[in-house]
Amino acid sequence: MAEDDVPVVTRKGQEHTGTGQSGGAVRISGVGPQHTPATKIWYGKVSNEPGYRSLPHHHGEAETGGYVLKGKGRIWFGPNYSKHIDLEEGDFVFVPPFMPHVEGNMSTTEELVWLTCRTPDNIVVNLEEVDDSTLEGYRRA
Repeated sequence: MAEDDVPVVTRKGQEHTGTGQSGGAVRISGVGPQHTPATKIWYGKVSNEPGYRSLPHHHGEAETGGYVLKGKGRIWFGPNYSKHIDLEEGDFVFVPPFMPHVEGNMSTTEELVWLTCRTPDNIVVNLEEVDDSTLEGYRRA
């Protein structure tokens, strides 16, 4: 550790917004190489408005850990996004590298907020869009 190393704080409202996005999942960065000295981690907040979902995407080589801070979410994955897992406040999830998926808010009235951590960075590779009807149980607000 260098003598001049200090904690770096990103204040509420000053989060970095120039990070990878995927449609209806809006990501802001609290810790990342774009605005802090971090070199091997990205940590931020992802929110889905009521009835919104992400585009199909994966996170390249990045391992992803998520925590549902608020709301009820679903992650669709597998062939034609035919499989899914449901998550609610207090649940943690691990998404493996290169796994195509869609994240959605299962409520049409309440916001969904995830805290998300990735290594080495917030890699977002958007894939071809799918029709809402292929995502079991999904409905827009």
